[in-house]
Amino acid sequence: MLFPMPPSDTLYQALLDRDPAYDGQVWVCVASTGIFCRLTCPARKPLRANCSFHDSVAACLAAGFRPCKRCHPLAPMAAGEPVIQQLLAALDQDPARRWGEPDLVALGLDPSTVRRVFKRQFGMTFLEMARHRRLREGFTTLASGGPVIAAQLEAGFESASAFRAAFARLLGRAPGSLRQDALLRADWIATPLGDMLSVCDARHLHLLEFMDRKALPAELARLAKAAGGEIGLGRFDPSDQIRAELARFFAGSSARFDTPLALHGTPFTRQVWQALRAIPPGQTRSYGALAQDLGRPQAVRAVAQANGANQIALVIPCHRVIGADGALTGYGGGLWRKQRLLEIERGYRSPPPGLAPDRPQA
Repeated sequence: MLFPMPPSDTLYQALLDRDPAYDGQVWVCVASTGIFCRLTCPARKPLRANCSFHDSVAACLAAGFRPCKRCHPLAPMAAGEPVIQQLLAALDQDPARRWGEPDLVALGLDPSTVRRVFKRQFGMTFLEMARHRRLREGFTTLASGGPVIAAQLEAGFESASAFRAAFARLLGRAPGSLRQDALLRADWIATPLGDMLSVCDARHLHLLEFMDRKALPAELARLAKAAGGEIGLGRFDPSDQIRAELARFFAGSSARFDTPLALHGTPFTRQVWQALRAIPPGQTRSYGALAQDLGRPQAVRAVAQANGANQIALVIPCHRVIGADGALTGYGGGLWRKQRLLEIERGYRSPPPGLAPDRPQA
């Protein structure tokens, strides 16, 4: 088990409330139907006497239960929404398309429903996501030495001012201010859970964040100030190393990250980050347990603040910290990502002696 299971009565109430806090952590098996579901399943709620709870999909399958066809417990949480699957596929097919609400209506979709579903799952609307995808094309052009006007056209912006404003909202700085000879260089990395931005110098990784994180512009500004230099575009050796390690992580071959890190924080904050790195893949800790491990049992709030200040996602695995009751709690990259990361890392758990390790679910 990744965490002590809360009492069954607590989990049953979460099932009644469709509480998303336990997604990716607990599933319910319903004896009367022979199926298992997420606690957020929209189906009619079963009687308490017919419910049992398990901490893994494998346990539900081993008990003889079939996956629910309404909440899709074998799929990542975000993929359970048909409208998300439809629009993400359309975005992949034509990333340069300039999407608007009329395009959604033409597909037979209600823009307000699309906005609500994407905001709930990703923390941004579909139209914002489409703009991010277009900006990636412009970023790539700039990083390869292309002029701003070429990047603007590659990103599908007719207006130079609109391109500059969109770029500044995303990265906190205008495209023309990002030099290729800067001591800190940013690289755009596509992953199965969304685009990420790495910032490295010639020897260390300073930042790794999901591009849609609201705090990213402020983090970049603090980093530039702390490092005493501007941030430009391009790659160093650590940029290539973290890109390769992320590819292996998402491919299911390795959860090991050896890229050298530059840690910007107080001594206590860095101590918390080191404790996070000591949590094995496939396991979790509560804030209280981390405080105990550090010999500071009264410093739970300070541990939580240090966890939230982490700006090197995945490598410093703040996603492995959950609530004392097993709830996922907050995550800057979104709870849906936290749930999916924990699902992936179940495949990296150390098995009991004599058993083969689990493999990450597709």
